[in-house]
Order: sequence, then C-alpha cells, then structure tokens
Amino acid sequence: MTDGWKKRNVLITGHTGFKGSWLAHWLALRGAKVHGLALPPDTSPALFDQLKLAERIVHRTGDIRDEDVVRKAIEDAEPAVIFHLAAQPLVRRSYDEPVYTFATNVLGTAHVLEAVRKVERPTAIVLITTDKVYENREWVHGYRETDRLGGHDPYSASKAACELVADSYRRSYFSQGPIRVATARAGNVIGGGDWALDRIVPDLARAAAAETTLEVRNPASIRPWQHVLDPLAGYIRLAERLLENAPNADTAFNFGPDACDQRRVEEIVNEAIKHWPMTWHAAPDPHAPHEAGLLTLTTQKAANELGWRPRWSFVDAVKHTIDWYRQVGMGADPAKLTTQQIEAFEKEAAV
Repeated sequence: MTDGWKKRNVLITGHTGFKGSWLAHWLALRGAKVHGLALPPDTSPALFDQLKLAERIVHRTGDIRDEDVVRKAIEDAEPAVIFHLAAQPLVRRSYDEPVYTFATNVLGTAHVLEAVRKVERPTAIVLITTDKVYENREWVHGYRETDRLGGHDPYSASKAACELVADSYRRSYFSQGPIRVATARAGNVIGGGDWALDRIVPDLARAAAAETTLEVRNPASIRPWQHVLDPLAGYIRLAERLLENAPNADTAFNFGPDACDQRRVEEIVNEAIKHWPMTWHAAPDPHAPHEAGLLTLTTQKAANELGWRPRWSFVDAVKHTIDWYRQVGMGADPAKLTTQQIEAFEKEAAV
C-alpha cells in the first residue's frame, strides 16, 4: 500500500461484512478517512463489532437497494475511491431468496454507478464480484478474464449480471471522463472473523470450539482458497492504478492463489486440524442445491498489469486463520490481533 491513502476519502459499501471489515480496518490503519454504507451486521458475533469500527470510521447504515440512500452516502462522503462490496454473498441463501439476491447484487451495483454518474466527481470504483461469475464447465485449468460469464445458481448469475452492468456504464458513461470502473473477481477467502453460516471455516471454528464433530458437505470440491488479505491487497492495488489513470486498469481482474494452492475442501479441514485438533466426517446431502465441484482462476493479468501476486500460501492462510479464531476464543483482543496479522502480511509482501 502506498502512502497516498493518508487522509484520502474512501467509501466502502458492505463495510459491516467479513471482507469489508478487514478492508475498513486496514485502510483506517493507513490513515484513510473511511466511510461505510451497509446494513447492520447479520451475524453474532460480527467482525465489524469486534474491531470496534463504528468508533473509528464514518459509519452509516442503509440498504443499497434504495437509490436515494446510496446517492446521499456518496454525496456526503465525497470519495476519491469506492470499494463496492455490499452484496448477498451466499450461494445456498440465493436459492431460498433469489429476488432479494438479484435486487441487492444487481440493482445495488447499478445504484452505486448511477449515483457516481450523477454526482460527477472524479472517482475510482472497484466493484467486487466473485470467481463464480464464469460459466462453469468444470475445467481443470483456471478461468481467464476473457472467458464466458454465466451462473447456474441465482448468486452466481447475479454476480455475472453485475459484471455486465459495470461494463455497460463503463462504455456508455465513463469511457472518456475522470470516473473509472474496474471489477475484481476473487476466489474463496478465509480469515479470522468470518462468522457466516454454511461456510467451511466458520463451521470448522464453531465445531472445534464446541468440541463437536464437523459435518462436511462436499469434501472433494476444489476451490481457490486464499487468505482475505491477498485479494484485499489486489483491490487496493487496483484502486491505486485507477487513480494513476493506468491503461487497462478499468477492466476485470482475477485475484486467486497459485495453482498449487487450489485445494479440496477436505484438505483445508485436515490442515486446520493441525492447529486446532477436532474430528470431522463427510455428510453429503443428496437434496442439496447444485454447487460447482471444480473452480479455479488464472491470475496472470493481475501479475502483469498490477504487479500483484498472492503472498500467503494455502498453508500460511490456514495457519493465520485458525490462529485468529483460537486466540480470540482464548481472550485475545480481535482488533490488536487483526492489526498484527496485517502488519505481518505487509512485512512479507515487502520482501
């Protein structure tokens, strides 16, 4: 991260979520004036509360499905950079609430872009989508940014639609002006403070703390696991390149781990057990909604255009994640521990 973030106005939508809380904490540490727009945290505990972010940033609650709320937040924050993370982020929930998922993810993205268009301030916008935007064909090789978009489930389809909305605004309104838009597609992120349901690492941490057996739905599924700080570093670098008016920065970028770190679900469980002993067993649900079995990303574009590469390996990511949950469970201060992990990441990234 460059020194240019000091006193810079930044708006993060979805700042009360897992990734948004890590990003808000990191930017605030580096002197940015962070504004947030989001619904209240939907988990208990919530990383946003554990980090006491409401006391350290400009915290605003609101629904991105409300165009007036979004426009007012952007007018008040006067952001040089917007990180749009607010979303309904769960595949399984999207099957139960498809309309809410489409309204939040697609219409919410359009509201952010429309508000920026009307405010007419020079702005760098990084829209966070997902690795699941691609038409998944269970390929053994990683998906590239030029591969076809798609989406079997409502969540994946909504995020693919966000990419189309972003591209439409980029071509129709922002091709010549000072507003620049990029999209960021990251894989499965892990890290301390994720308390969501139906995610393998939070489920693992809860089972280990309670000394119960973990049930794993899809142990053979392969995912691009990475610590949350790696894609966040990519988002920050992408925003910096947008601010520099770098060519080709206002496009789509994949952020994922090295090929050797794209692992099966059972591998992340077994690696976690090395740091927090527990038991688990496979518990496939024949009636469960469809989820991709194989999904990996190619990140050569981010390496070439942004100078970005993943810093923490799969083993490192699991270690830091499990250490966070265990130490917090033993009484460690979450904010201090999160800061320590950010500083350790920055030190390794500087090498």
